Amino acid sequence: MTFAIATRQGNDTFDCGGAQIRAHCRHLATVVTIRGEIDAFNVDPAGEYIRRFVLANNPVVLDMSEVNPCAAAGISLLTAFDDECRAAGVEWTLVASPAVFDVLDDGCDHDEAMFPVTRSVSEALRDLANAIVIRRQLVLPLIKKTA
Repeated sequence: MTFAIATRQGNDTFDCGGAQIRAHCRHLATVVTIRGEIDAFNVDPAGEYIRRFVLANNPVVLDMSEVNPCAAAGISLLTAFDDECRAAGVEWTLVASPAVFDVLDDGCDHDEAMFPVTRSVSEALRDLANAIVIRRQLVLPLIKKTA
C-alpha cells in the first residue's frame, strides 16, 4: 500500500488509504482531524501518523467527527493514542462521529468513559481555556505580593 501526502490549497493532508489526516496548531491545542474511513488496512499507519503530534505540554484535540465508517480497529488506534498521550503527560480530547461512538459503545463498560470525549472542536477548546482560567485563579493567591 502506498501513502502519499497530498497538498490542497497550501494545507498538507496525509492520505492514508481511505482516511485523510490533517493537523493544525491552535493557541490552546493541536487539532488533528481525521476524515473518511478507519479500517484494518489503514489503522496502523494512521495511528503512527497521528502520534507524531503528541508533544509535551501541548494538548491535542483528535477530531474524528467526520469518520464514517469506523471499524473495530479504531479502538486500537484510540488506545495507542491514549497510551502515547499518557506517557508524554499530554491532555487530549476526542471529538467522535456517530460511527466512532458506536465502536466505543461496543468496546467499553457503560459506567465509565474509555476516552475523554466532547461534542465539537470548539467545545474542546473552550474546555481547555476554562481549565487554564481555573488554574490561574488557584495560583493567583500564591503569587500576590504583600505591601
